[in-house]
Amino acid sequence: MAKRVVLAYSGGLDTSVAVKWIADEWGAEVVCLAADVGQGGDFEAVRARALAAGAVEAKVVDLRAEFATDYVLPAMRANALYEGKYPLVSALSRPVIAKHLVIAAREFGADAVAHGCTGKGNDQVRFEVGVRALAPDLEVLAPVRVWGMTRDDCIAYAAQHDIPIQQSKAKPYSIDDNLVGRAIECGEMEDPWARPPGDIWELTADVADAPAQPRDVVVAFEAGVPVSIDGRALPLHELLAELTTVVGSYGFGRLDMVENRRVGIKSRETYEAPGSLALIAAHQDLESITLERDVMREKARLEPRYSELVYDGLWFSPLRRALDAFVDSTQEHVTGEVRLTLEPGRCAPSGRRAVKGLYDYELATYDAADAFRHEDAAGFVRLWGLSTETVARRQGGLDG
Repeated sequence: MAKRVVLAYSGGLDTSVAVKWIADEWGAEVVCLAADVGQGGDFEAVRARALAAGAVEAKVVDLRAEFATDYVLPAMRANALYEGKYPLVSALSRPVIAKHLVIAAREFGADAVAHGCTGKGNDQVRFEVGVRALAPDLEVLAPVRVWGMTRDDCIAYAAQHDIPIQQSKAKPYSIDDNLVGRAIECGEMEDPWARPPGDIWELTADVADAPAQPRDVVVAFEAGVPVSIDGRALPLHELLAELTTVVGSYGFGRLDMVENRRVGIKSRETYEAPGSLALIAAHQDLESITLERDVMREKARLEPRYSELVYDGLWFSPLRRALDAFVDSTQEHVTGEVRLTLEPGRCAPSGRRAVKGLYDYELATYDAADAFRHEDAAGFVRLWGLSTETVARRQGGLDG
């Protein structure tokens, strides 16, 4: 058994309990690593909570800029939405945390890393596959999979051992948040028919409370990278945070879905990701006038596969890197601006312009500036339908 373990520490119930449980049951020293990926909060308090739970060392790392640039951005350029909806809130943060677990293990001389994931969740796959891809020599421990305690048992265990936690039986939700958004599960939401409680939302206003007056927000991109809002240049992690605040105030960005977990079960999940969903919508819209038709269609075909790889914990995989190379090659001319119009419960593109866009007014217009060669159309249409026409003449009509 490992002698020293670096634990991915969120400050939540499971990881707080895990600190003492690992020390008592496995006799290992525990070093806690708390990663700031944009979830906010008092990290000094998180560090203090880790030490109070029994950690021999606790370290906080600010990963916001790295997370945004190296993980969120590639996924956003790939328009990654798992099962067409979920902007990979938790899934995207796991590989950067796994990377820094390995770095911390080397720094503190640990022979193992650990996480607080359950045996039927997705995050166990993401952490363990990620760590083993980067450091196959490290042991990966999963105390929650073996201790046999329910959520209520963990709350009681924490009380018994004076472990500071924030969860209670009254509010047993499991919440994970970062720059991309928030994931909220457990409690009454485990019934897929139950309406999500109103008090779980933090990033999005109720539609009834949203501003009545519509608002336009202009997002600018350079080679597929979001660079400014309304003309103000911002680093990506700040831009995403600001867009989340603005768009969320209009009540846009909530998701309530049943998704297919990697382990083979369906899970009811609720998310709020106003900024991420708005940014992907703007990026897709700009691509509509900057990508050639076949490139755009092929990219759209590959985007669900990209999303699946990230969701399934295969960030550190040859295929994901290969898909990134393809996506990068498509973004050269994705430079321009998209206007998003915000209304209560709605965020939608209402205008777009590009430096080297493929929209040609003289080809598209029906007014006097029309430069399209209409006389070419007759031959084109006849050749396009020639195969179908031949079947009809030689084998009979195709009537349905």
